[in-house]
Amino acid sequence: MNPAQKALWYIESHLAGALTLDEIAAIGGVSRFHMVRAFAAATGFSVMRYVRARRLSNAARALASGAPDILSLALDADYSSHEAFTRAFRDHFGVTPESVRAGTCLDHLKLQEPIVMDSTALDHLKAPRFETGKALLVAGIGERINHENNGAGIPSQWQRFHRTIDNVPGRIGKVAYGVCCNGDDAGNFDYIAGVEVTDFTDLPREFQGVRIPEQKYAVFTHTDHISTIRRTVNTIWNHWLPASGMKAADAPNFERYDEKFDSSTGHGGLEIWIPIRD
Repeated sequence: MNPAQKALWYIESHLAGALTLDEIAAIGGVSRFHMVRAFAAATGFSVMRYVRARRLSNAARALASGAPDILSLALDADYSSHEAFTRAFRDHFGVTPESVRAGTCLDHLKLQEPIVMDSTALDHLKAPRFETGKALLVAGIGERINHENNGAGIPSQWQRFHRTIDNVPGRIGKVAYGVCCNGDDAGNFDYIAGVEVTDFTDLPREFQGVRIPEQKYAVFTHTDHISTIRRTVNTIWNHWLPASGMKAADAPNFERYDEKFDSSTGHGGLEIWIPIRD
């Protein structure tokens, strides 16, 4: 597996916490020396420069939205003081945090978006099993995915979900779901990182809910690191499904993460459930 892809996933899904080069190299399964060179070759960035650019870009968005407390943003971006954050922000963007907050506009800033992970096709895809899935109600953190972000922010979406999971009322079981739904002809769709719930009655406004009907599915097992999931998904939709003689049903498709999946390392595997009709 590609160390840079593992590093990208780990950075995006742990951006709000402390991150070190040693940690990131360990997730990639390589030495610091190897990670520095592999990441630069794949992305054009040094590892920690990318981390810094992503954190400062998130801070800039918060400031443009009127965030009142610059010190809190500084701490969230792993700076120990208002002064250190301001210096780094000015060095990176050429303006102060206060000016961005006052101007409420990001057009003049070069923000660092998440780098999209590899989506080339797999040479071999394990055959799926077929199963009829029960109807589900899933609630969690929802975001609209479009051709510009192409799902690159999904790891950070899961990070926000894990911070708020205890606030989801009526949770059933320990399984988590990544649901793709409400797609349009332009390829945009809603992605919900969530859990099964009993109902949506007391669901706080910060969460989004989706009803998944009883449906026949082709169920694929993804055993590799989570950073390579785009390759598996691409292979299913662009290779397996056209060759299978089956048709995709107009229903949500989803990832299913049971207790074997470790959200801190990205290992443990998951299932990809694709709705089908004959």
